[in-house]
Amino acid sequence: MTSGIEKAFKKLKKENKKAFIPYIMAGDPSLEKTRDIVLMFEECGADIVELGVPFTDPIADGPTIQRASERALKAGVTLKKVIAFVKELRKSTQIPIVLMTYYNPVFKYGEEIFIKDAKDAGVDGVIVPDLPPDEGEEFIQQSMKAGLSAIFLLAPTSTVGRIKKVVKASKGFIYYVTITGVTGAALLLDSSIETLVSEIRKYTDKPIAVGFGVSTPEEASAVAKVSDGVIVGSAIVRRLHESPDELRNYLISLREAINGLV
Repeated sequence: MTSGIEKAFKKLKKENKKAFIPYIMAGDPSLEKTRDIVLMFEECGADIVELGVPFTDPIADGPTIQRASERALKAGVTLKKVIAFVKELRKSTQIPIVLMTYYNPVFKYGEEIFIKDAKDAGVDGVIVPDLPPDEGEEFIQQSMKAGLSAIFLLAPTSTVGRIKKVVKASKGFIYYVTITGVTGAALLLDSSIETLVSEIRKYTDKPIAVGFGVSTPEEASAVAKVSDGVIVGSAIVRRLHESPDELRNYLISLREAINGLV
């Protein structure tokens, strides 16, 4: 069963292009506003959307996304509401959607029910940063059976053993985290990203998308040259709240940079 994510990457590969994957926290500041932003993402050339699920203890997220999570929680947003939101959103767009959630809400929801409901609603993939593949065998099997892409993370510190486990378990794409810190930390543009992505490619032909710390068009361009996709999160969330009038132009500048036009 080919997911929307896999179809998107296959299409991009044929066109010799790289994926633009913007992130937004669902429900920040409201689900109505999130809908408008997702549609803006698509209008500005996004290929896949990463949709955050608010959680009380987001260990992989920096202060910008933590604050977004707090705002969404105050607005009463839950995992169940995010899934219902995606189902409603499917009336307006078919852009592939990846949920970024922590394991606790999934555990409370029930793994099997969560996977079924997410797939039925039109979710294409899911990232659970605190669920490593060696502890998520049941989750991986159920996701695969349902046709939901379970996406796992690799980092600069990942061993060869970890790389092999992640590339085997991941569907859709492999998420390479450029830094060992949290989202929003500064990106160090040097040869290490290319070196480590090349190391991952020794063990898989699955697409590799790079995120954490990408904020400028120049950084997006550099990352696109050595990967299959660029994920931008904190910088988008920050602009949404600090300079919303500039968001559309910023998204377009990222898309153009990823296309190699800057």
